[in-house]
Amino acid sequence: MLPLPPPPERGLMPQSLPTEPTHFDAEIDSGLDVETDVTVDPQGAATTPAGAEILLELVDDEGVTTGTAEKLWAHQQPGRLHRAFSVFLFDRQGRLLLQRRALGKYHSPGVWSNTCCGHPYPDEPPFVAAARRTAEELGVAPALLCEAGTVRYDLPDEASGLIEREWNHLFVGLVTAPVEPDPEEVDDFAFVSAQELRELRAERPFSVWFETVFEAALPGIREIAGRDW
Repeated sequence: MLPLPPPPERGLMPQSLPTEPTHFDAEIDSGLDVETDVTVDPQGAATTPAGAEILLELVDDEGVTTGTAEKLWAHQQPGRLHRAFSVFLFDRQGRLLLQRRALGKYHSPGVWSNTCCGHPYPDEPPFVAAARRTAEELGVAPALLCEAGTVRYDLPDEASGLIEREWNHLFVGLVTAPVEPDPEEVDDFAFVSAQELRELRAERPFSVWFETVFEAALPGIREIAGRDW
């Protein structure tokens, strides 16, 4: 794990990790009133068999599903607008959990990014996909997860030649259990304060989508982690 200095002590956040289906009600600055139930077992998260075709949901400019497409094909130029999600989880001290993507990934390998990001399977609710994928990549279920709006973007990645054309559902929440990342997905991870994030972004490469999704999620982030963000 990347060594970082400990942040100053701050007010504690909820510490209990739900083991039964948990009911969350949250109202954040995005104006969304969230009411969702989800349970994820980090050790039993669904996985796709090696070599199996992974399908994404294609959407129109209003975020309405229009069909499906193979994952890599949807990211090749000129790209197809598809549904995605981005997760921002914080610990009890209000530090953001970042991950450095594994070097073996075909898209944006070895760069830092938000806690988790990915794509729902066709007909899979984005909230469920966000919790599932967090468990698959980081071996931990969010103790709290709230919707934080959506953002649409077209972002080319010069390093890979691919493009991110996404209708992205944003989620913010809390993590209270130890992180146990899958090395096939995550090369490293770090909990950072707002100042440490600024320093890390000045020194290390981040995913092409990080700034866009981070700025879009900031109202919800500040509801979860405080106004220092």
